[in-house]
Amino acid sequence: MRRPLPSLNALRAFEVAARHRSFRAAGDELCVSHSAISHQIKQLEEYLGIDLFTRKVRSVELTKAGRTLYPVLRDTFDRIAECTEALLAPRQQDVLTVRLYSTLAIRWLIPRLPKFQSSHPTIRFRLNSSQEDVDFDREDVDASIMIGKCTEDMLQYTYLFSSELYPVCSPLLRDRQSTQIAPADLVGQTILQVYPSRRDWLYWLEHSQIANVDPDGGLIFDSYDHALAAAREGVGIALGMQPYLAKDFAAGTLVEAFPGHRVRFDSDWYFVCRKERAVEPKISAFRAWLLQEIAADPDIADLGPNVQARD
Repeated sequence: MRRPLPSLNALRAFEVAARHRSFRAAGDELCVSHSAISHQIKQLEEYLGIDLFTRKVRSVELTKAGRTLYPVLRDTFDRIAECTEALLAPRQQDVLTVRLYSTLAIRWLIPRLPKFQSSHPTIRFRLNSSQEDVDFDREDVDASIMIGKCTEDMLQYTYLFSSELYPVCSPLLRDRQSTQIAPADLVGQTILQVYPSRRDWLYWLEHSQIANVDPDGGLIFDSYDHALAAAREGVGIALGMQPYLAKDFAAGTLVEAFPGHRVRFDSDWYFVCRKERAVEPKISAFRAWLLQEIAADPDIADLGPNVQARD
């Protein structure tokens, strides 16, 4: 018996519009006008007898019914795309796209990737570097490594490790001081700030009870890697955390500016993916390998999570 279904074009138009929260952006993706998208969705709503969007002057929002339908269609179209790709290129290696911050990629993950490729030769790793966390509804990313909190019910968070924050500088800068500097002496130092993570300096200052220090008053960089490179040159004092500093400490190019003044950060590191994709072989394999590498790294302290991760 034939099952009654809405127009597939209308379902596709709805899925893209729901993902972008915009009829115009959906039209751009599907190479049609936004009015054509609006017409397709109107047809779908009339077929179902319910509103899927709340229309506003410059935006649209999903109704309760729309929020119910969207993840079903998103997953269905994803599976169709994956199946089509497998049929068209059955011998192509399985591509795993992982989003992570550039500093973590440069200073920790990339040196270890040959081991992952050696043990999983059929998985082609694709690194997606950004300071922004993933929007899994809108971006073509399989998983991410992020620091933060468990906030999304639709995502699976696997706890990796926790970090301590502590100021670092070059040995030459510290040795230029006539006396050993204390945290309160930051008032007279050049602070090296990372603007996508500007909360980190504020958090350390607050928990170290240091006032009258403007962490944005010195030099400002777009990544920890750049700020730490400037600190190595004696430009100022940067903030560090595990696992960014093992090689610099071993080489003696950076030292803790104030030994004994570490502050545990209130956000943890997680491996994150959509719940329904958590058991996919390529994602499971990378997650298991990642946990193994973290457990074997002596520079990552076993602090335990601040909060319980969401499975």
